[in-house]
Amino acid sequence: MHHGASTNGRIMSGVIPEPDTTIIDYEIAGASEHSGEYVAEHILIDRPRDHSSRWSAACATPNAKQWIRLCMKQLCVLKSITFGKFYKVHPCNMKEFRVLVGTNKDNMTEVLRAALKNDSIPETFSIRYTNHVGMAFPTKYVEIVPISVHGQNFNTSIWHISLSGIVDEAYVEEIRSRHEEHRENVALRQVLKHLRQRRLLTPMNQILAQSGLQLEHPLITSIHQSFVLQGNWQRTEQLIRDCADAGLLQSYRQTCQARTRWTRIHAFDADGDIPCRRGGHAMCMDEDNGIVYLFGGWDGQRDLDDFWAYDIAQDAWRLLSLAASREKNGPTPRACHKMVFDKKTGSIYLLGRLGAADKIETQGTHMSGTSSDRRGTPILRDGAIEWRGEMNIYIGPDGNIADPTSSAARRVVPLIRSSSMRIPSPQCSEFYRYHTRGLDAGQWDLLAFDTAATGGPPLISDHQMEIDSEAQVIYVFGGRVVDAELEALKFSGMYSYDIRTSKWKMYNTSDAYASHPSIPPRFGHSMVLDPKSQTLFIFGGQRDEKYLSDMYTFHIPTNTVTELYVNFTPAGGPEPCFTQRAVIDSESREIYIFGGLTRTKSGAFSMLEADSPYWIYRYDRPEIPGRWSKILPDDGVDTDAAWPQPRYAHQIVYDSRTKTVYMHGGNAGLEGDEPVDGEDLPGPRRRMSGPGMSDDTMVAITIVRGGAPAPSSSPVPGPEVDADSDMKRLDDFWKLEVIRPSFAEITRRAVFEVRKQQFREMCEDGPPIKALTFLQTRVSEVVNHEDPQEAKDFRSLLSAHLLSAFPRAMPKTAPVTEVETVIEVSTDTDRDDTPLPRKRSRPGSPEQGLKPIIRWEEDPVEEGDGTAPSPDRYRQRTEMFERLMAFINDGEKEPDQNLVDMLSEDTHAI
Repeated sequence: MHHGASTNGRIMSGVIPEPDTTIIDYEIAGASEHSGEYVAEHILIDRPRDHSSRWSAACATPNAKQWIRLCMKQLCVLKSITFGKFYKVHPCNMKEFRVLVGTNKDNMTEVLRAALKNDSIPETFSIRYTNHVGMAFPTKYVEIVPISVHGQNFNTSIWHISLSGIVDEAYVEEIRSRHEEHRENVALRQVLKHLRQRRLLTPMNQILAQSGLQLEHPLITSIHQSFVLQGNWQRTEQLIRDCADAGLLQSYRQTCQARTRWTRIHAFDADGDIPCRRGGHAMCMDEDNGIVYLFGGWDGQRDLDDFWAYDIAQDAWRLLSLAASREKNGPTPRACHKMVFDKKTGSIYLLGRLGAADKIETQGTHMSGTSSDRRGTPILRDGAIEWRGEMNIYIGPDGNIADPTSSAARRVVPLIRSSSMRIPSPQCSEFYRYHTRGLDAGQWDLLAFDTAATGGPPLISDHQMEIDSEAQVIYVFGGRVVDAELEALKFSGMYSYDIRTSKWKMYNTSDAYASHPSIPPRFGHSMVLDPKSQTLFIFGGQRDEKYLSDMYTFHIPTNTVTELYVNFTPAGGPEPCFTQRAVIDSESREIYIFGGLTRTKSGAFSMLEADSPYWIYRYDRPEIPGRWSKILPDDGVDTDAAWPQPRYAHQIVYDSRTKTVYMHGGNAGLEGDEPVDGEDLPGPRRRMSGPGMSDDTMVAITIVRGGAPAPSSSPVPGPEVDADSDMKRLDDFWKLEVIRPSFAEITRRAVFEVRKQQFREMCEDGPPIKALTFLQTRVSEVVNHEDPQEAKDFRSLLSAHLLSAFPRAMPKTAPVTEVETVIEVSTDTDRDDTPLPRKRSRPGSPEQGLKPIIRWEEDPVEEGDGTAPSPDRYRQRTEMFERLMAFINDGEKEPDQNLVDMLSEDTHAI
């Protein structure tokens, strides 16, 4: 950073050790009118059985503003608010509400909007305590504004409020000091921009000299000087190229419409084989060595336990194991499991399954497929495994062996864990590790026979798993619990596994009473980890019969859950989705989402979207909602020939170094498929019953284009369809590159803006023939004539400037009033990735006869060599300069917002 934002960085850079949170003392600072004896002071003490211990509003009119204001006894960093309740359901209980905070009661900021349940259980809500740049701010006042009440026509009541946060004086004072410096920084930069807009360059330079503040990157200051003050077009174009070289156009590039370039990979192993058709398999990637690993899945007939590796540099598959279950400690055949790769140690971790053994009978059923009476074979009795041999040995539901010191146990346990005799218990969640490096390369470890016995998750399927290799921690969330009661739909929660200590930890993120907001448990969802911010993103999936379109973040260091979207579809995101896949690029702060089933409402048919079922979610900060956009096909690409079939239950991995996604297999769900439910359920498990799984709720998969279901009599043609495409499961392997404009292309667009202004001035000042020649040569050469919008913009220049016979520039001494018509360079700004003209900020019209406040006359700091622009032209160039700033990173330019636009219409105060 080279400017004002560097001050932001300086005041944010120091990491202050955060003290523990504590209960914060407060007093009542004011409230709206109360009803009867129910005064605001009653909320200071929690008396859940005292009917009168509450504040109650004077009226039940929903349009009447009701509020209660609290004053902290000392400045603090507020982190949470807890609402106590009456000991039983009450119609006066507050439902929806807002919370505002501030250091001044006349300047409050909303930090929470939520709702209370109508029950007797206190609820705690996390409070946003950082601003838009992630800086913590102090609080002195808290205002609660009721919006609705649970009982119709009842007065709102609040029974008790408890606040918690940080009150350590040294810490809070440091936060206050840094926050105040940040506010001064922001205010000064707004003032500096305003002064330069109004050509008050001398006072602007004086402020810069006295404060030591820099408004922007030095290259941007040079562009303003050459473009606005001097009209030096050639130097301006060179400075724009310098900005590209300095990385100042990176943010604009990320906001441009992303397009996809799919390439099908036709790789084989040494024997000419490839992984067979499958869905519900697992993949992970070793980015450093360029290797994609694939394990298991369901091929439509059986669970798989083959293990493959794809070498990107060699463009070849390698079969690591035809049947991993035959190897020592190797995992059994399975589907709907997950794998992660630890780049620090080269280990692969595998958890979860839905295999054929998970449907065994609960009484006397032999697990190995042979006679249950055979000596030395396991059977399941009353939830425990019985080993029948010379002596009976029992392995309980907790995974522990009864009397492990017996001679029989000592003989049998090695056999149990051997390749031929290991037991895939339907009650136990096995946890595996595979070594890709070192002395143990190529070997499996059975880390746990049952993770639930050591505080980890139960046996689950369709969950999600992420790893933080630097911290050596694995995170697991959601998934359907697989147990003897398959008809009962149960979900798992949030867990972490410390690789160094081999310890599991459970988080209460899905407990509505322990965490607010809570993350509803689910399966078939997506979860990605941003290691930089230590934040997990969780979204989509299925709960009961409903497909979800919500999104949450979980900040790991503070255990804070943030609800970003209750429904991201209206915000421009995809429809509610199930078994979609997602990967994250933490450098670009983007999440890429691929395919999956969609369903607009509960009980409706599930659909595969054929028209660009790929999305990007871009965020600036994890806890603040970002922006959704579709990833479109690359221009000029025949999507029918180079576009994967719509699918679900597929798998993807991401190479952040090359910005490439790899996708394999899945279920195409073509016409004629049997109804399915779940991610990709093997054999007898494809028609599970229970909540959301009964035969009545089986869903038929339909491919749709443009959102309309395909007629059953005419299957929708899909791209890349093989002769055997009527089979649901796929074996195709693809790589995807996300394409955005190059920096050379962005530079061309910016130069086009510069030459449009140059042409405009030539039309005003010079011979028409010279301007026309410049338009046909110099302007035309930087126009993408294949872009309809840009070509139209180019054609409009002729009529907008040359043929309209603009008047000559006004004399420099002519007064210019503050209110003046703004002449647009182009009337066509519909292109998504073209900077929009910024709204010019002007105060209201002066009273008739009053002298204009701003005259835009030449400032003394200008060179005075006759090249200074007229007032009218200075404003023209300033508008175009602000248009050019749309190409520049936010942290390297003047603020986007204009000072006068920050004035309130009612108070004329910022």
